Amino acid sequence: MSQQDDPPHVDRADLQWCHDSVQGVSRTFALTVDVLEEPMSSYICLGYLVCRIADTVEDASHIPPAEQAELLRTYDAVLDPDDDTDADVFVAAVEPYLPADGELTDDWAVVRDSPRVIDTFRSLPADVQRAVVPPARELVRGMAEFVERYDNNGGLRIQTRSELEEYCYYAAGTVGNLITNLVTRHDVTADRRRRLYDTAEEFGLCLQLVNISKDVYDDYTAEDNVYLPAEWLADENVPQEAVLDDDHQSGAASVVRRTAEFAGSFLDDAQTYLEAVPLRDGNTLAAWAIPFLLAVGTLRELLARPEDALASTGVKISRQEVLAVVTEMRDDGTRESLGDLREEVAAGPYHRAASSLD
Repeated sequence: MSQQDDPPHVDRADLQWCHDSVQGVSRTFALTVDVLEEPMSSYICLGYLVCRIADTVEDASHIPPAEQAELLRTYDAVLDPDDDTDADVFVAAVEPYLPADGELTDDWAVVRDSPRVIDTFRSLPADVQRAVVPPARELVRGMAEFVERYDNNGGLRIQTRSELEEYCYYAAGTVGNLITNLVTRHDVTADRRRRLYDTAEEFGLCLQLVNISKDVYDDYTAEDNVYLPAEWLADENVPQEAVLDDDHQSGAASVVRRTAEFAGSFLDDAQTYLEAVPLRDGNTLAAWAIPFLLAVGTLRELLARPEDALASTGVKISRQEVLAVVTEMRDDGTRESLGDLREEVAAGPYHRAASSLD
């Protein structure tokens, strides 16, 4: 990120801090920010951090649900351009729940320093703020609604497929709309705009459902959340509270597979989105194709070994494959090659396929 490419009116030290913070809170999203160019790199970086603050609060199992919901509603007021609540009010409310300094994670450091995030975000151009704020506020309000819905459970307990899709919309479909708002701020044909908004939410849902499928163990043990729908687990005679029990591994693994297959049902729409997304203002195909292709690889591993999602080892693709996908998309990836790349990643680890072509 060169200084002359910074968005106008942004304090460079604050902007660099925001970029550094993304590196700490999400390696996957950091890849996206890294392969964007300015000014879009900073627009997406700030939009992501604005949403991540709410996500950290929503995931915090040590905060009572009623207090979580109240914190989220306070944060929503901070984002509301017609409300005079400032970020310091939110920080004061969240301060009793911040981990001790020696235990402060990167996520909670961003929450603690949210005034810096908000101030930097508000130094971005007005049309960028208008693109980000409505979907970000919808995400925040949706998270507050889900926390309140399960305020007697201690954590989220998704009941049905439709509720799972509703949750994923708030958590990630809104982010798909946020991205689309940013990349369509300038001249876009009516047909391209329609294609993008018809598939933006599905792009987000696809990535979120892959994460839900692979993170069952961490979601339950670290956050006390079960996103595998109770109705699907009941089909396998698995109580939600026993989702990690060895006695129920086979049935729970079957539901992991079912959830992964549900994620896979959105792949075509996600690819359509990538084939239509405008590449201007520093936006790049690689920024969004990389997480898409890594999701395809993760689905491949999930469908082969769904039981791994129920253990601490988890479901991962290798660093070698990540590097191969990133290198391919940065150097040679095109819209025309995306379908072939998707097929190659789905068939097996891409770094092995790439090596066989050398």
